Amino acid sequence: MKLHVTFSRKGVKQPIIAHTILKTGVLINVERAYIESMEGEVLIEVPDKDAALVSATMQEAGARVKVMEDSVIRDESECVDCGACISVCPQDVLSFDDNWRLVIDGEKCILCGKCVIACPHNALSLLQ
Repeated sequence: MKLHVTFSRKGVKQPIIAHTILKTGVLINVERAYIESMEGEVLIEVPDKDAALVSATMQEAGARVKVMEDSVIRDESECVDCGACISVCPQDVLSFDDNWRLVIDGEKCILCGKCVIACPHNALSLLQ
């Protein structure tokens, strides 16, 4: 399961992920991280069975945690299934089905936003 973790200045200065791994024994895969001096956000993947424990432990340390589901949102009325988004996606989130319709596998998404930028019809957005 993917978790989007955000934290404030105080959290940036703490080893929240290392603390969570040591306290829970759960392996955490960091898929994307953006850290600055005043705030940070990390997209992590953890086993589904351990998501609640990891989330609670991180929240105890002051982080905000959100389960990521359907991270790429497609506006059906704007999308023309052109495939411009497919070629720029580094995680193969987007593909065509047998009928050449765009298919989104949100589980693979790392919220990079490249598909949103590439879409000529502004039909894609990221769940915030």
